[in-house]
Amino acid sequence: MGKIIKIVGLVFLLTISVVLIDTKVAHAQCAMCTLNADQSVKDGNTQGKGLNKGILFLLAMPYVAIGAVGYLWYKKYRRKKADVGFKPDPVNLN
Repeated sequence: MGKIIKIVGLVFLLTISVVLIDTKVAHAQCAMCTLNADQSVKDGNTQGKGLNKGILFLLAMPYVAIGAVGYLWYKKYRRKKADVGFKPDPVNLN
């Protein structure tokens, strides 16, 4: 079990290091969307801003869904405090 955890951790660290080292500027729109957004901004319209907000909304939804599932899982399976009937006795350290 420990060997598997080490291998998974190593693969994770290598993946993160490759992603962080080889960063390039990327535009998250297809060519048609970029052209449409650029033209609408030049004409004074706000369609490009709406398009970008829509893309960000679609990008955020999977993270919100995973966070909600994680929160519900945490709330369902967390440890509950149980009263076992012991009275705490004070400790004197003199």
